[in-house]
Amino acid sequence: MDYLVYRTIIYIHALSAIVSIGPFFILLPLVKKLHAAQDTELDAYLGTFRFTVRLTKHAGHVLVFSGIVLVFSGPWTWSTPWLLMTLFIMFCSLFFLARAFSPTLRKFKEEGHNKDELIAKLKRTIWIYIALLLAMLWFMVVKPTLW
Repeated sequence: MDYLVYRTIIYIHALSAIVSIGPFFILLPLVKKLHAAQDTELDAYLGTFRFTVRLTKHAGHVLVFSGIVLVFSGPWTWSTPWLLMTLFIMFCSLFFLARAFSPTLRKFKEEGHNKDELIAKLKRTIWIYIALLLAMLWFMVVKPTLW
């Protein structure tokens, strides 16, 4: 593969990693505002959550696709330990993301929901997801020799 094309794919890969992780840090101060939010304000905040989850999901698609291209065209194989760990964490995070945000956000519309409980769950979910993403980022950047 041409050196410039390979470097461009690395840049796309890094940029999509930033877009996959960064917006979740913005949600942390937003969670605090949910406690005092009333109906229309609450809907706007929850809309921001939905948009962020959707944005990071699509950035994750670009991240995975560019990663696949980089593995096929780069010096690593699919049996590289840091790559296997990254893939393992990625699959865990996919299941986590699918079950974590959307069901919790939908519960805000249910009658008789416990707002404080849902907000606490959202905050916990954000931190867990950030930890998963940062672990994947660590494996991709450091590329440790595990075995």
